Amino acid sequence: MSKYLRRILSVSVLLSFCTSNSSQQGPVSWTTSDVVAIRGATLIDKSGQPPVKNSLILIKGDSIMKVGIVGRLKIPQSARLIDARGLVLAPGFIDTHSHSDRGLDSDPGAKTQVSQGITTIAVGQDGGSEFPVAEFLEKLRSTPAALNVLTFVGHATVRSKVMGEDTSRTATQTEIDQMKSLVEQAMKEGAFGLSSGLEYETGKPATTEEVISLAQIAGQHGGIYISHIRDEADKTLEALTEAIEIGRKGRLPVQISHIKVGTVAVWGKANEAVALINKARQRGQDVTADCYPYDAWSSTIRVLIPSGRHDDPTEVRRGLDDVGGAANITVVSCKAHPDYEFLTLEAIARKEGISPVDLYMKIVRDGGAGVVCTSMKDSDIRVFYQQPWVMVSSDGGIGSRHPRGAGTYPRVLGRFVRELHWLTLPEAIRKMTSLPAARLRLLDRGLIRKGFKADLVLFDPLSVIDRATFRQPQLISEGVKSVFVNGVEVWSVGGTTGNRPGLALRKAR
Repeated sequence: MSKYLRRILSVSVLLSFCTSNSSQQGPVSWTTSDVVAIRGATLIDKSGQPPVKNSLILIKGDSIMKVGIVGRLKIPQSARLIDARGLVLAPGFIDTHSHSDRGLDSDPGAKTQVSQGITTIAVGQDGGSEFPVAEFLEKLRSTPAALNVLTFVGHATVRSKVMGEDTSRTATQTEIDQMKSLVEQAMKEGAFGLSSGLEYETGKPATTEEVISLAQIAGQHGGIYISHIRDEADKTLEALTEAIEIGRKGRLPVQISHIKVGTVAVWGKANEAVALINKARQRGQDVTADCYPYDAWSSTIRVLIPSGRHDDPTEVRRGLDDVGGAANITVVSCKAHPDYEFLTLEAIARKEGISPVDLYMKIVRDGGAGVVCTSMKDSDIRVFYQQPWVMVSSDGGIGSRHPRGAGTYPRVLGRFVRELHWLTLPEAIRKMTSLPAARLRLLDRGLIRKGFKADLVLFDPLSVIDRATFRQPQLISEGVKSVFVNGVEVWSVGGTTGNRPGLALRKAR
């Protein structure tokens, strides 16, 4: 058990008075004066205690009022009673890597997220974030979403703020000092740490030393470093080594975003990646990771060519071969050629009468595209998921054109737990709740305890499953019956309730 999880357990009796992780709630249209009683569920929160059958949970306001057993705990006469027999009650799921900040304006109810049981999301990922952080959090406070939102400050964001459009080079020391000031500002305003996306074009030219300088500032303010590492393909091990070095020299915890081995050359090397991280952990370094449960990633088409030589046929051919060929790459968004969407590069090339290499270069010349690329192996994904320090994340968001945006958590519960037996149900829930809560130091969420915030999910362990596909990526999952955020129901009987009780969370000082 990590020191942060031990701390969560030790202070639980005080948390009804704790508001250090939350901003002040904005205007709402619902009341929380009545008690809600959830009766008969099997309670699982993987806090070290076995599952509690026939449980009874009382919610009052935004917090858990009492936790007990049916028949041993009195239900207030005026309580709203939820019969949860046959269901599992778990803490709300905490998504440590979300891109839903792009869609909260259009869908503050976050249907594809709350329908999975997600109650808290961490945005500002892959080096890109809203800035200033204070303005972003204030907007969330004044116009709340259905779920809780916290943010990181993006390395690429502060790099662009300082360097403008001239980011395709190393930064000067003066520029790095200016970036450090922006990171410090963001941390003081409530950011949970520094995120980077070193595989992307704005972050790619940055030296390791530049990132260490910014990570040190985040660390001084109690933050973590979360990274889409510099390479998730042939040089995965080298990129992991760099991330570990940044954490060690920056003196702060490291989280590897959506850990994977994503090209032919590294298929089967998940155990080597795990060994590398375990070695750092054995030295006393705090390194964790998150992982989504799909064998395909989603990004811009340009990441297929790490060298950046997008008009070099040899480099393009090598990039396509690295992921198993053009048949493994599906275009999911393309402004210049919308008729390409949801077709593979191989199918489009055949239709156009050109080679996949020429097609790739044409798409890049015409403005690029979003792609989904099937380039991981289930055997590697299983290795990652079975590590105790790997948690579940979606890397998806509102309007995502990858099924992970709508299906991640039910997929783990339905496929990895019930069908494949990769994980036990309590361990899967730990990876969705108390582990990410400890990673983010959310002291009043992630467990079901008196005084903790009433972020809760009720689901049917026998039917929960994802339905989203690569052709229909926003199909809602099945089996999640009810979701509460801060004591208010946001998902019930297969639909959103219209309630928006989410908080803008600020890192505890």
